[in-house]
Amino acid sequence: MTDNPVAVTSVTSQYATQVAQDLELNTKEQERIGAELSALQAQLRILQDDQSVLDSIQKTLGSRPASAPSTPEPSTSLPQQASGKNTTTRRAPSKTAAKAPSAKKTTVQAKKEKTQGAEAKAATASAQPTLIALIRTHLDQQKEPRSAAEVTSALAEAHPQRNIKSTVVRTTLENLVAKSQAHRSKQGGSVLYTSVADQDSSKREKAGAVSS
Repeated sequence: MTDNPVAVTSVTSQYATQVAQDLELNTKEQERIGAELSALQAQLRILQDDQSVLDSIQKTLGSRPASAPSTPEPSTSLPQQASGKNTTTRRAPSKTAAKAPSAKKTTVQAKKEKTQGAEAKAATASAQPTLIALIRTHLDQQKEPRSAAEVTSALAEAHPQRNIKSTVVRTTLENLVAKSQAHRSKQGGSVLYTSVADQDSSKREKAGAVSS
């Protein structure tokens, strides 16, 4: 006996569709990870810039005497007044030297604040759950089957800061079905999805009713 050509074509089409959906999901995951990697690289560049500034300040401070008197000693001030020399001219370099590190410290502080802000954003991004986790949690919380459009609408309302698209949600749901992490059923012309936990609970209830 030979295989039915129509059945073979249908199976091939289903596999092709599944592969295309898996590729799309894979691409989305790569884009997300790439964005996180870019944020980490930006943090690394900021830290490297801070290191250069700190090294420069350290070298500048290391080339000066360990301690310098802030006011002239009495023994040196008297001869200068007697000879008529201007003591203000000698104090000017010390004031200028005192202002330079202060300006550099302000620059370092500003860069540190930028670094802390970038780290906070990266931590917030990494703390967000993945779309797969959101969909599985949503299905677990539902008592009735839900369509891909209903899942998309609920997640978009619960997480307005995320750009959740219905095509990606549908692809993710199909992947969960393929991995036996969700169930798919049809009611009329609609495709509905339920959690594996809900299906298992229904089976246990039916088995208990039959045994009783």
